[in-house]
Amino acid sequence: MNPVIRDWQGKRIWIIGASSGIGEETARLLLTLGARVALSARKLVQLKKIAADYPMAEAMAVDICDHASLVACHAHLIEKWGSIDLVLVVAGSYNEMRADSLDLAAVNRLIDINVRGVYQCLDAVLPALLKQGCGGIGIVGSVAGLSGLPKALVYGPTKAAIINLCECLYLDLRPKNIAVYMINPGFVETPMTAGNDFKMPALMSAPAAALAIVKGMQRGDFHIHFPHRFTNWLRLARLLPYRSYFYLVHKVTGL
Repeated sequence: MNPVIRDWQGKRIWIIGASSGIGEETARLLLTLGARVALSARKLVQLKKIAADYPMAEAMAVDICDHASLVACHAHLIEKWGSIDLVLVVAGSYNEMRADSLDLAAVNRLIDINVRGVYQCLDAVLPALLKQGCGGIGIVGSVAGLSGLPKALVYGPTKAAIINLCECLYLDLRPKNIAVYMINPGFVETPMTAGNDFKMPALMSAPAAALAIVKGMQRGDFHIHFPHRFTNWLRLARLLPYRSYFYLVHKVTGL
């Protein structure tokens, strides 16, 4: 559905949310494969530690909720590189929440980071991608966006919005020769999931998640999801009648 990528050598890639977890490991893998990578996040010290290991890496502080910082960083990269081949939006946040503990302040924070922040990234990068008529953009969502799950009262809906957004982007951008990657991880061992107090089915490491993402982009996949034994179960379960779906979710999660 997207062009096959046969070689990462010299590819210019901007990863937003690269200071830890999936973003960090994806950056490390792409750098190992010969790409030039700009690592962005709020934690500049951590970014510099990662970048110090790779001559083709550059650390740049960015806050996904600060439109001006995104625009400035993008402008710097365009001035330095001339163009960007791939933008990966990995930044996101998670708050465990159920209906009996609704926290509107936390709701607004997650919407700002997980939804508005992504749109702010798009506003910063899409004009240049459209002008150059090539390149790609990948956005990390979550399988939590595929269907309702316990403890995901706000996180799930923000990721459902990302799924819908990626589908719309694909329809708009592929005819213009711009690749779109919708990336939906299952449970990955990262700082964001470290506080979960429930069993996480098919939990995988961040390096394994990064490898799945890179391989998916190489194949030209639109929907990159992993681990398949968990994500495919959720995709199939979503097709069931609600009575059966709710029963299975309660049985599997115990919630």
